[in-house]
Amino acid sequence: MCHGMFKKRAWYGVGVCWLGLLLAVLPMGGLAQLSSPVPGGAPAGIPSGTGPGVHSPNSPFKPLPQRTDVVPWSLLTAVKLRDGAKGPRPRFNPEQQALNGKVQRIQGFMMPLEPGERQKHFLLSSVPLTCSFCVPGGPESMVEVTTSSAVKYTMEPVVVEGKFSVLTDDPYGLYYRITDGTGVK
Repeated sequence: MCHGMFKKRAWYGVGVCWLGLLLAVLPMGGLAQLSSPVPGGAPAGIPSGTGPGVHSPNSPFKPLPQRTDVVPWSLLTAVKLRDGAKGPRPRFNPEQQALNGKVQRIQGFMMPLEPGERQKHFLLSSVPLTCSFCVPGGPESMVEVTTSSAVKYTMEPVVVEGKFSVLTDDPYGLYYRITDGTGVK
């Protein structure tokens, strides 16, 4: 809904969709209503903010180009959940676990965690952010990235390379992390 409004406009490098925010949280019937950025809402049976994310056909951003030199999102998003004492926890398959502790390349869309044109700590997502107040998918569709040198923020896909970690019990609920990352052309 709001992706077209901030296509060319940015505030500290992060698209701001004030009208979308206003419409999403205005009281309706006495309760604040949130809406999915995907037309018709999330697919049946998938709560918003979970799953691999959906690239809206109405998005002004092209899907990620096919590359053979990066870990595919289809591998990362194929996580199963198991019941744990603190709630659902990821259950990684052997292919996902084999990535742990090794240098990997990941392609995705930047989700800045702080204002600024250059970022050293951000999330990479499998799908573009269509509203700066919406999560495009679940934790399996994001990788937390910290880099040694700042990466210029862009709304286009980026590739980062660094030490990849598979997280089984992250306090923030993340499943994957890259440390000592660098931007790759």
